[in-house]
Amino acid sequence: MRIQGISGSRGVAVGNVYRYIQEEIVIPDYTVAEDQVEAEIGKFAAAMASTLKQLDTIRQKALKEMGPEEAAIFEAHMQIAQDPSLSDGIKSLVESSHTNVVAATAQTIETFANIFLGMEDPYMRERGADIKDIGDRLMRNMLGMNPRGLSHISGEVILVAHDLAPSDTASLDKNVVKGIVTAAGGPTSHAAIMARTLEIPAVMGVGDIEGFVDGEKAVVLGTDGIVETNPSDADWAEYTNQATAYQEELKRLRESANLEAKTTDGHHVELFGNIGKSKDAKHALTMGAQGIGLYRTEFLYMENDELPAEDVQFEEYKKVAEDMQGQPVIIRTMDIGGDKELKCLDLPTEMNPFLGYRAIRISLNRPDIFKVQLRALLRASAFGDIHIMYPMIASVEEVKQANAMLEECKAELTAEGKEFNKDIKVGIMIEVPAAAVISPILAKYVDFFSIGTNDLCQYTLAVDRMNESIGALYQPLHPGVLRLIKHVIDASHEQGKFTGMCGELASDPVATMILLGLGLDEFSMTASSIPLIKKILRSVSKAECEDVANKALSMDTAEEITDYAKSVLAEKGLL
Repeated sequence: MRIQGISGSRGVAVGNVYRYIQEEIVIPDYTVAEDQVEAEIGKFAAAMASTLKQLDTIRQKALKEMGPEEAAIFEAHMQIAQDPSLSDGIKSLVESSHTNVVAATAQTIETFANIFLGMEDPYMRERGADIKDIGDRLMRNMLGMNPRGLSHISGEVILVAHDLAPSDTASLDKNVVKGIVTAAGGPTSHAAIMARTLEIPAVMGVGDIEGFVDGEKAVVLGTDGIVETNPSDADWAEYTNQATAYQEELKRLRESANLEAKTTDGHHVELFGNIGKSKDAKHALTMGAQGIGLYRTEFLYMENDELPAEDVQFEEYKKVAEDMQGQPVIIRTMDIGGDKELKCLDLPTEMNPFLGYRAIRISLNRPDIFKVQLRALLRASAFGDIHIMYPMIASVEEVKQANAMLEECKAELTAEGKEFNKDIKVGIMIEVPAAAVISPILAKYVDFFSIGTNDLCQYTLAVDRMNESIGALYQPLHPGVLRLIKHVIDASHEQGKFTGMCGELASDPVATMILLGLGLDEFSMTASSIPLIKKILRSVSKAECEDVANKALSMDTAEEITDYAKSVLAEKGLL
């Protein structure tokens, strides 16, 4: 039987089905007597101690086997678990309404998780799953249940689950779990991100796992988003050979990670990494990054009870600049908004926060916050090649206002005798269709563009890519999206500027030749994606890519374009 899902992690894997179904948590239905409130709260304290110990064990395992970027996820889990607003919320429910501690935890976790699940940014939305994972672990510890985990699995299996929590994926042994299939999720789900990091082929969003039987043979075709169960003996032998070839290819990719990203006809391509924290920069370097194309600074604001001070930000930005040893570091100013509830900033509740008070709009409205960040960025520029990038720009007026504040900060630092790069490069995210359309005008006011394809696709196609019922309509290779990308690249080149891309499309091997053919100067992506994209770039000529791009632009549908791009890569043995 062949099942169509969504590609989560490329490659081919074979194995026997192992259905991972967790024992369901049953919330107790009792109230707490007045004289038992203190003892009930004591259950929370004991469960929290166990939870933190378990999370630290997972963190250490992730650090050893997957690297600092993944280990940081569980450091964040430990911080969230110890957040006073979480524990205070749980204790308050027990004290005020005599709710039992498990029910109080369930209610509080649901409230916290829904804050993230309502956010626009797919990456931040997935953090709602992190919070639910923490709550799940807390409640299991309170109830004396076994914690989630996959360390008990043996053999060579295709792991099939409704979904996988971060702590599930952290306990994966890639020597045992050869492929992953989930009923829910998509390419930005935590399970997909971790599968790519571990280089385990994965298919997400198959919709239903009831038809899978423990022990039956299964094949995961991660690149195509297909799962095949009970294949014929001949097909099984062929897929087994393909799986072996895929593992051999991964080994070659790792060995060539630090080669230059240069096409066969000598065209150099900038290949950068996306990071969320300063500590991620070194990992990006080890995977072959030649710079940082996107440093998301919003975590500095989301992790603190107070707005991060100038010196705190300065030290973070300085660390990245120094670690990158003179390589470019593009730092995006705070991309926060009405869809993110921050302890350090009181933001209004909005009917449609995705189109509301967020990103550059907040920065321009709150110069007291924005200038602190700009000063920190300028000061850090004395220690490396830092570029500043403004998010969600939709007009020339916004660029002018932001640059005016930047000039004010430069004047202040000069008066204070503080060093900074007076010629620091300034760019903008192209993620609003209006910005793409007026890119020839915007190019006059900035040094570079970086295309955020996640939002650009969603806004252009009017499709929420996290909505599974319309997920098929989210098409990054839609002819309309490709034409906007080409328009932006051409606009920058006509004025001697450069265009990069930091959205998911930059790490999609199917899109690589098309994007290079359109003239994209810089690709930025999650560190684990760099070796494969580098291999493709080193295996083709710029002239070939231009032919592929022109052919793609002549096609009518995203499906035609995708199939054509895949066929070209397949002919070259690159897919």
